[in-house]
Amino acid sequence: MTEPLDELIGQAAELIREAGGLLIGAGAGMSVDSGLPDFRGDEGFWNAYPPFKGRRFAEMSNPVWFHRDPIQAWGFFGHRLNLYRGTEPHAGFSTLLKWANACSSYFVFTSNVDGHFQRAGFDTNRIIECHGSIYHLQCVNLCTHQIWEAADLAIEVDESTIRAAGSLPKCPDCGGLARPNILMFGDWDWIEDRTAEQSRRFQSWQQETRGMKIVSLEFGAGLAIPTVRHQCEGQMGRLIRVNPREPEVPQGDIGLPIGALEAISRIDERL
Repeated sequence: MTEPLDELIGQAAELIREAGGLLIGAGAGMSVDSGLPDFRGDEGFWNAYPPFKGRRFAEMSNPVWFHRDPIQAWGFFGHRLNLYRGTEPHAGFSTLLKWANACSSYFVFTSNVDGHFQRAGFDTNRIIECHGSIYHLQCVNLCTHQIWEAADLAIEVDESTIRAAGSLPKCPDCGGLARPNILMFGDWDWIEDRTAEQSRRFQSWQQETRGMKIVSLEFGAGLAIPTVRHQCEGQMGRLIRVNPREPEVPQGDIGLPIGALEAISRIDERL
């Protein structure tokens, strides 16, 4: 028999209250409540990018476009950069940070490239972005393994075509085209050095917290690309999975079939 949602909310709050440490996992569903588009399914992608109707997200988020059509490639990623930069993280991020700071330790494992955890005040040394970051760049031609910040980058985008206008970012070493330091589909050229360093810090955290009562809080991580789900399920301790579409959990864990902000708000009321 399925337990009532209110009862599950209460159980989740109790786990968080007693936790010695938190692993916060986040997929795309975490950012939807901030107003960012949901690319789930072809229709979701086309609603966000009407000029790409007939194409799939995996087709457009592919490094081949930086060689085949750089203006189109930077139109798409420039639009996303502008969107992420212009969107404020929702209130749930600050509530999560409050919970995290109340514990002995925490770490964030996210597949999102929008940088919202950093903007919400989470310690940058306690975040692993397993798919990279749109706020960092690398050379398309791999002339070096250098990764640099895109803090001052501004891409003008024609909203009617999602094509870039004006100059495109260049590699400071060879002068060739730059691209986001994001792991795309079919991507063999992603420079993973930055994320690898984050991973080393994450592994150290896992060693340091061995034996502690760890609770994994997972938000909006689906089955299509289950990296975050697998990480949170594999962590020793209890799992709280928040997902309105795919809330299924291993036996003994808690699945909440609601959105991230609603779940965080309702749990916080119990805390």
